[in-house]
Amino acid sequence: MQIKKNNKIINDPIYGLISIENGIILNLINHPYFQRLRRISQLGLVSLVYPSANHSRFQHAIGSMFLMNKAIIQLKNKGHEITKEEEEALKIAILLHDIGHGPFSHALEYSLVSNVSHENISSLFMHRLNEEFDGKLSLAINIFHNNYKKNFLHQLVSSQLDIDRLDYLRRDSFFTGVKEGDIGSDRIINILNVINDKLVIEEKGIYSIEKFLIARRIMYWQVYLHKTVISSENILINTLKRAKELILMKKKIFTTPALKIFLFGNLTKKDILDDKSILDNFSTIDDNDIYTCMKCWSNYDDFILSKLSKMILNRELLKIELRDTPFNDSEKEIIKNKVINKYQISEKEAKYIVFSNKVINHIYNTKESAVNILTKKGEVIDITKVSDQLNIDTLNNTEKYFLCYPGDI
Repeated sequence: MQIKKNNKIINDPIYGLISIENGIILNLINHPYFQRLRRISQLGLVSLVYPSANHSRFQHAIGSMFLMNKAIIQLKNKGHEITKEEEEALKIAILLHDIGHGPFSHALEYSLVSNVSHENISSLFMHRLNEEFDGKLSLAINIFHNNYKKNFLHQLVSSQLDIDRLDYLRRDSFFTGVKEGDIGSDRIINILNVINDKLVIEEKGIYSIEKFLIARRIMYWQVYLHKTVISSENILINTLKRAKELILMKKKIFTTPALKIFLFGNLTKKDILDDKSILDNFSTIDDNDIYTCMKCWSNYDDFILSKLSKMILNRELLKIELRDTPFNDSEKEIIKNKVINKYQISEKEAKYIVFSNKVINHIYNTKESAVNILTKKGEVIDITKVSDQLNIDTLNNTEKYFLCYPGDI
């Protein structure tokens, strides 16, 4: 790789040396909003199952930008026009696509701000940065929201075969050691093309895409939705839920200054839009705030908050049963009554450590933009209509039900 003098060089364990030119992208990387991503775990509490999975959102964002640059070069080499301004905007859009993640990434997606996704918060950060950088992010924001005339540019940032997924599957596979999740991102980028303003995959690459979809399915059930991960992340959600409940009960409870505003109020997107200081507070919250609070809460005089915090800190997690059919009320009632009697707690308190729900694994969502194959005859066909290896029912919607409860019951 040819590196220009004065470029910033980052040594990445997946791709090797990544060169970042001086300019707005480097300025964005150095901004406190983006530097916070160093302290946001990419995989939440997956490290409780795979101890080496401690990589950050920062690493993922840098890796995604590197792959985006490769995709731009490849598409331009195939004769598709991407201007200098569009190149920069694409890199900015993919660089900032996860900037709105809160502590532990997806684990606490809706725990701090009600019904507001990390994509929504990413958008708010991008608009705030656009003001700070005198409108230089406007094109990136339009691409991010699919409000630009070239639809395929948005698909590179967000689709069923986007640059985001090409990085996180390979990166998460590397750090967890789950080899089944490794994909050929270089190969997939090399077979990208554009037909009628839509991204397509050349027919010669169909097997690489089959592997990509199968690898994604494996990573979900073996890593992202591993039953121990489901248990730990629900414990974490309930820990913050219990802290908020105690605060509503006027109990004195420790919290870091940045986290305080989110625990003491049921904040919404409107609140963030109305009060700029809320986004500023969010921009300082990371995994460390939650860990600091849990260390204090583990010795708090509330049994539930203390127990939930210790579960995460000491990896003494709830037992979890996972199956294809729902748990009936009588099954849950028997366990709940045992917990109430053993710990001498109320029925309301028992719901924090005995609970049931379901998880859904969407590998290929037919309601989203399709992964299209460009045949040698020039036809564009959905991969599920071409492949003889993919079961669309399995890929589209797989549900599993879980029941969590203390292991000593």
